[in-house]
Amino acid sequence: MPRIALGLGYDGAPWLGWQTQPGGRTVQDMLENAIEAFVGTRVGTVCAGRTDTGVHAAMQIVHLDAPVERAPVAWVRGLNAHLPASIAVRWAQPVPDDFHARFSATARGYVYLLLVDPVRSPLWAGRAGWSFRPLDEHAMRAAAQPLLGEHDFTSFRSSQCQAASPVRTLQRLDIARRGRFLVFSLRANAFLHHMVRNLIGSLVYVGQGRRPASWPGEVLHARNRSLAAPTYAAGGLYLTEVEYPGHDLPCLDASAEIRDNL
Repeated sequence: MPRIALGLGYDGAPWLGWQTQPGGRTVQDMLENAIEAFVGTRVGTVCAGRTDTGVHAAMQIVHLDAPVERAPVAWVRGLNAHLPASIAVRWAQPVPDDFHARFSATARGYVYLLLVDPVRSPLWAGRAGWSFRPLDEHAMRAAAQPLLGEHDFTSFRSSQCQAASPVRTLQRLDIARRGRFLVFSLRANAFLHHMVRNLIGSLVYVGQGRRPASWPGEVLHARNRSLAAPTYAAGGLYLTEVEYPGHDLPCLDASAEIRDNL
């Protein structure tokens, strides 16, 4: 059975996250339904990162063990013919049997879009977070610096997080202004459940002047989730990159694609 990797993009707004649920309203359910319609049998899938309800992906990586031989272009066209408009297979490629979409990945990248405007925009509802207060982006950048590197991120993980260890290495946390938007670009070896959105919430507190720039670092070292800010909105979060050293996959960093649409 050949193992196939898929590059997947989706608008997360209509779906209850990636992972299959009894009601069937998830990205994984839609993809596995499409695979069954295409190959004639039910096939399980594994993804690089289980996105939450309302979270988007420009470059989610999935693998499956195919019961049939098909050319890569046939996988793309065949699956997309059975997928809803909000989900698309962007590419398909055979991979070695030891490739694993989750465990072979050494890094993941996300972009968070934050609209900074006194009035909410209906055109960006479910596609960007929103702050009606102005934000001090310089203070936010200063607050982000102590978060870089290897740390115990207990203060920024969900109470429902199932990761065996809260230690992660945050390699990048950049904040750039694009018109009315702040664009947060994050990269780590892996992320905890709700970690990105919890980091964004605490940085927004700093930007609004509700906490000093030193506060996120203090919260980090306290290892206490109750001290951090609330989890920020899911709609601004996009999975944009998954890295697989030694595997020649077309999963380039898609963060520029998100920024260029602003």
